[in-house]
Amino acid sequence: MERKPIQFQKKIKIISTATAVGKMESEGPLKEYFDLSSPDSKFGMETWEKAEAEMVRQSSEMVLKKSNLRAENIDLTFSGDLTNQCAASAFGLKNKRIPHIGLYGACSTFALSLGMGGIAIESGLASNVLCEASSHFCSAERQYRFPLEYGCQRPPSAQNTVTGSGSAILSENNESNIRLSEFFPGIIRDPGICDANNMGAAMAASCADTLIRYFEETSYDVSKFDLILTGDLGFEGFNILMELCGKKGLNLKDNGNDCGKLVYDVAKQEVNSGGSGCGCSAIVFCSYIMDKFRKKELSDILLIGTGALLNSTTVLQKESIPGVSHLVRISAEV
Repeated sequence: MERKPIQFQKKIKIISTATAVGKMESEGPLKEYFDLSSPDSKFGMETWEKAEAEMVRQSSEMVLKKSNLRAENIDLTFSGDLTNQCAASAFGLKNKRIPHIGLYGACSTFALSLGMGGIAIESGLASNVLCEASSHFCSAERQYRFPLEYGCQRPPSAQNTVTGSGSAILSENNESNIRLSEFFPGIIRDPGICDANNMGAAMAASCADTLIRYFEETSYDVSKFDLILTGDLGFEGFNILMELCGKKGLNLKDNGNDCGKLVYDVAKQEVNSGGSGCGCSAIVFCSYIMDKFRKKELSDILLIGTGALLNSTTVLQKESIPGVSHLVRISAEV
């Protein structure tokens, strides 16, 4: 069986996007692009988990408002996050009364949601799909590493989990010129990294695998795309990706970048190797990247969601951290 990219024949459009972010993200270099923010990262809630669910609720309501659609006009939602059993997205969307499919692709979840939403529309199962992903620094630290009260020192390779939610609506019934044109699911790769504070290195191998296979299958040249944007490898992981791809003749120096590198100002914000989390690629794409499409500064890009497939139990059992990276192609119709 050939494992070629899924090329959507229908004109599946991204008709609106919205973001809700935390305090640190609203103080970063992309602050002017975000829709909603909280001054304390709690969004008026009592707990961090409730705060993440509130971000999901707010970004999903904002994206509906922007698209002039109501919840009853949406046929499916694909959403996920990093909390156990994807509770944040479930609680954030529970009152929408929209058929809900929860996804877990770790930090690749947003790209995965776009790909699955595209499949749903292409197959005729849906006309309008809500895609969403979120993460929260405090809930992720507590679940995957150490309680914040412990005050654990973070190594330079560690990344800061983004506090944010990004939502997008896909539709085949709109005049938008921003199109989801391809989806290329990733293959799980395990490079043998066991350090939960070095997620970029753990995910880089799967990202390189996805990109190498994509360009082999399509015979495209890297220069065809305005931007090849990875999800959350951070500075260290992206350097590893550049090296791995370079060995196969793929030079990402001119048009490659990473959402984890863009979302924070590493010179002024203490984020070590950059941003991470499901919300990282979600908020960067749904704000900054979509703005560039609307201004016609971008016309054809690849977004590769990068995910580290671990949980708190596998870390304690000293298991290595497999990665998976899903690719979607976004293009503007002239």
